Amino acid sequence: MKVLFVCSGNAHRSPLAEALLKELRPEWKVDSAGLRVAIPVSEGVRVYLGRERAVRYLKKVPESLDGKKLNEYDLIVAMEQRHKDAVLIKCPECNSRVVVWNIEDPYFLQGEAAKNVYDHIKARVAELAQTKD
Repeated sequence: MKVLFVCSGNAHRSPLAEALLKELRPEWKVDSAGLRVAIPVSEGVRVYLGRERAVRYLKKVPESLDGKKLNEYDLIVAMEQRHKDAVLIKCPECNSRVVVWNIEDPYFLQGEAAKNVYDHIKARVAELAQTKD
């Protein structure tokens, strides 16, 4: 199974999901990307993954969607509809392999509000890890 998570900047949601899924399903090929890469991976994500014992799977540098061969993925998880739209512009034939999780961007959130978004991602990743082969 080859999975790609996509968000806006590959700094919060998608690298978090990538690291968590790598922890749960190390036999899968898991990656993440952003529409625009402008900031480093969030320190809040690093701290959260430290508590989850998955920080070793956190990528060092955000990556752009432009650098991905989208047709090679079995599943592409878009955090918002606009991320799916961007994927489909680059790979219209990927439509049946893209799902949208509708997870808000925690970029402007702090403390408990950001943690709630991270917990939501964790729950969705756990669900994915159990239901897909």
